[in-house]
Amino acid sequence: MAGFISDTAAVFRRELRRISEQPIYAVLTVVLPLVSFAFFAILFEEGVARNIPIAVLDQDHSTLSRKVTQMIDDTPTVMVSFEVQDMPEAERLMREGKIDAVVLIPYDFEKNILSNRQTNLDAYVTGTNITVNGLLAKDIQTAVSTFAAGIQIQLLTKKGLTEKQAMAQLMPVRFVKHILFNPYTNYGYYLSPSFMPMMLLIFTIMTTIFAIGTELKHSTAKEWLDTAGGSVFAALVGKVLPIIIIMFIMSLAMFVIIFNVVGVPLNGSIAMLLFGSLLFIVSYQAIGTFIITILSNMRLALSLGGGYSVLAFTFSGLTFPIMAMYPAMQVFSRFFPFTYYTDLIIDQAMRGTPPAYSIPDLCYMSLFILLPLLCLPHLRTICTEEKYWGKL
Repeated sequence: MAGFISDTAAVFRRELRRISEQPIYAVLTVVLPLVSFAFFAILFEEGVARNIPIAVLDQDHSTLSRKVTQMIDDTPTVMVSFEVQDMPEAERLMREGKIDAVVLIPYDFEKNILSNRQTNLDAYVTGTNITVNGLLAKDIQTAVSTFAAGIQIQLLTKKGLTEKQAMAQLMPVRFVKHILFNPYTNYGYYLSPSFMPMMLLIFTIMTTIFAIGTELKHSTAKEWLDTAGGSVFAALVGKVLPIIIIMFIMSLAMFVIIFNVVGVPLNGSIAMLLFGSLLFIVSYQAIGTFIITILSNMRLALSLGGGYSVLAFTFSGLTFPIMAMYPAMQVFSRFFPFTYYTDLIIDQAMRGTPPAYSIPDLCYMSLFILLPLLCLPHLRTICTEEKYWGKL
C-alpha cells in the first residue's frame, strides 16, 4: 500500500509539472468551463420568455376588437408588434422571422357578440419552436378566454344576477393549478442546472483523453509508466487525480453561479450534490480513459468522446421524457452518467427530495468508474509497445 501511494504521488507530481508547462490544460479545465458557465448565466438571466412579437389583423376595427387586442398585448409573453392590413402581409412577416404568430379578428366581431351569436378569433402560430408555440398559445388563449368570460358576465348581470352569481354560473367548477417547484416557470431554473453540468462533463472527458493521448502522441507513455514504478493502476490514478481536483473546484464554481447568480433554489442536501459531482467527474474520467485506451489514438478518441458527450443531453429526458421514448432508447439513456446526475440535481436542488432517494443515482454513476479496470491490461500494453506511439 505504501508503495502504491508513493508511486501515485510521483505520477501526481509529474502530472502537475506537465499541466504547468502546457497552457492548453488551463484552457480546457479552467478558462473554457468558467466562460461557458458565465455564458449560460447571462443567457438565462431573464429566466422567462417575454414580449414575443406577433401581428394582429383586425378586420372589424371596433371597440371590442381593440379591447381584445389590448388584452392579448397585456399578457406577459405576447407583444403586438405589427397591425397588418391583410394575411399576405402577415405571412411575409412570419416567413421573415419578424413575428411568431398572427391573430385574426374577423369582420362583424363586435356585432356578433352584441347579437349573442358565436364568433371566432383565429390564431396562427408558427410552430417551428415548441417552447414559443406553447407559450404563445397559452397566453393568447388565456386572454381570449378572459375576454369572453367578461362578455358573458356582463350579459348575465344585465339579466339580474350579481357578479358573483354570474361567475358561478359561468364557471361552476374552477380549476386551480399549483406549480410546486418552479412556480414562475423560470427557464433559468430548469436549463442552467443541465447546460452547465453538460459543459463540465465535456471538458472533463476531453481533458482526460487529451492527458493520456499526449503520452502516446509524444511517445512518453513508457516514462509515465516507469514513474509509477511499473504499476499501471498507480500511473492512471496519479494521472487523473489533478484533473479530478481542478474539475471538482470548477463544479463548486458552477454551483455558486447556479444558486447565487441564476437563483436556482436549493431545497435539498448540498453534501449530496457535492458528492454526486465528484462521482460525476470521476465517472466521465473513467469513460474518457476507456475510450482512449481502447482506441489508442488521440484524434479518434477525442472525436468519439465529443460525440458521446453531446448525446448525453439528448437522452437525459430534459427535453423529451425518458418514459415516452421507445423501450430501446430508454435503455440507451442509462449509458450516460449525465442522466443520473441531472436527476440528482433536480431532486436535491428543486424538489428537496430526502437524500436517501438519490442514493440509486449515485450507485449507477459509480458503476461507470469500473470501466478502466476492464482495460488496464491493454493500457499497460499501449504504454510499453512502441507501435502505439507517435500517432495523432
